[in-house]
Amino acid sequence: MATLKTVLHNKVNKEGNQIYRLALRLTVNRKRAYYFLGQTINISDWNEKKEEVKRSNPKYKLINRLIRKKFDEIEELIFKLESSKHDYTAKFIIDSVRNNNPKSSFFELADEHINDLFQAKKHNRAVSDKSKLNRLKQFANEPDISFESIDEQFLKRFKHHLLHKVEISERSVMNIFVLIRLLYNRGISRKLVDPKFYPFGKDRIKIKYPQTIKIGLNEEEIRRIEKLELTFRSPIWHTRNIFLFSFYLAGIRISDVLKMKWKDIVEDRIYYKMSKNNKADSLKLPTPVLAILEFYKPQKRNNSDYIFPELKNIPSYDSMAIYTQTKTTIKKLNNNLSKIAELAEINKKITNHISRHSFGNIAGDKVSPQMLQKLYRHTHISTTIGYQGNFIHKDTDDALESVISF
Repeated sequence: MATLKTVLHNKVNKEGNQIYRLALRLTVNRKRAYYFLGQTINISDWNEKKEEVKRSNPKYKLINRLIRKKFDEIEELIFKLESSKHDYTAKFIIDSVRNNNPKSSFFELADEHINDLFQAKKHNRAVSDKSKLNRLKQFANEPDISFESIDEQFLKRFKHHLLHKVEISERSVMNIFVLIRLLYNRGISRKLVDPKFYPFGKDRIKIKYPQTIKIGLNEEEIRRIEKLELTFRSPIWHTRNIFLFSFYLAGIRISDVLKMKWKDIVEDRIYYKMSKNNKADSLKLPTPVLAILEFYKPQKRNNSDYIFPELKNIPSYDSMAIYTQTKTTIKKLNNNLSKIAELAEINKKITNHISRHSFGNIAGDKVSPQMLQKLYRHTHISTTIGYQGNFIHKDTDDALESVISF
């Protein structure tokens, strides 16, 4: 069932002012997509009930005509697909309409991509991708750029600039190139650029991530953290609880830990959906986790309350505020973990993500890759094998020892 509605979409511009953009909002099976009409109006000029611009706006006839035209175009496409019994999504319909009036430039499509992410409340990725695109905009030093301009030579110069002038890592460069490739492929699918200009692939620009060394804590180091005598309910004490909570549950990502609610616990299991890949799973709660939960039960307001305190006073519908608070909290927790490392006399940099590496390091080759895949919530077994390869050293250590022991 499709529902089409004309709405005002609010946004803060570069000057910090609130503006209202006209958009057609299409909902199909509870999934939404927006077609922006390229018009901004005062909120006082909008008749929400009739979904039209009031006469108080000097361009009301022109804008209302545009609304009707695009509204009819979308409805006609939906009618054709339903008549032919074709399945469709809101995004497919909106993309199809956009193809009839395509955006011609790379940055226009990029900005649309960022807006779509914010609309989908994928704030973490939206902020990350926006930062990557800002790198490209600064290098291009142009308000806009065509797809054809982003050729192999351009990307080679861009890579050199990022590595040697901006001085970011090779991995960060590859992340930016992955985003450019995604947008380029989207441009080709919308017929905004000829495939012959595609700069990636064989004998062209290759995206290859450098190998990284993942270092986790060992059993002795985890025990040192567990045995630290810390002031009850102090920030350091709380940080240790969250770190160990994550570790005991196979290194659940800190952002997911902070969003866990009491209702996610059913009997002796915790049920949750991993935010990175939307993969759902459940784990039995180990005894040390149950002990940690006991410390936070007195602050439980209801079953829908967060387990940990950081997000308790933020409305669940305010996804941007949740994202911002989560980022701020992670930074504070990481600072506290540095103090914990010092107290435990651990000569390794400890962050929240190290809990995941630590689980992998201690698991080593004791657990089958298939079981680790389930514990890590990886979509593909190859990801698990590649990840766990960072922590399995016994065979190579034994081989080295056999050669040099003469």
